[in-house]
Amino acid sequence: MKPYLFFLFPVFLLAGAGKPARDLYVLSREYTVTIAGTSNLRDWKENVCAVSGFMEAEGNADGSIALHSIRICMDVLSIKSDMGRVMDNKTYEALKAADHPEILFTLSAPMILTQVRNCGIAIPVKGNLSLAGVCKPVTMLVKTIEISQGKLQFEGYENLRMTDFGVRPPSALFGTLRASPDITIHFKTNFINNLFQTT
Repeated sequence: MKPYLFFLFPVFLLAGAGKPARDLYVLSREYTVTIAGTSNLRDWKENVCAVSGFMEAEGNADGSIALHSIRICMDVLSIKSDMGRVMDNKTYEALKAADHPEILFTLSAPMILTQVRNCGIAIPVKGNLSLAGVCKPVTMLVKTIEISQGKLQFEGYENLRMTDFGVRPPSALFGTLRASPDITIHFKTNFINNLFQTT
């Protein structure tokens, strides 16, 4: 068992006492998370290179999946811009990385995922997003597909305004380049049932 799963195991064991069996899914390394925006000079994009997460889910007899919880954590200092290191540092400063090194998404309420086999459908997913020390509710349109046994794929995006989270849009080149406050976070992630994990 992987070290971080060892510490999580007692939590899920206690939480599941007296409840239907739930499976633990862990975010695999097959993911893409990007942050895109525009500026007064040109469009820009950043890749989030370090993302971790897990979720609790259980399969139902009708083929649907009951999603009980989900937690996705993005490392702010792993964000890399297509505009180079100067913009990277401006991003870290804007997101207050020294005090809030992570961007966190959690599911706000359990939900049922239907039609996930072979071809998924986009459904609204409600959760809480914590960014730069501010937590706000968000609703994302997410497509869910069971791409193989024990492997679920989530793909979607969310449009955000940085100023809603108290984030001042970064600027560079002595103010010559000024980013717009509007950004889009796009993600494509795969979660694998811990029973199917390989060491």
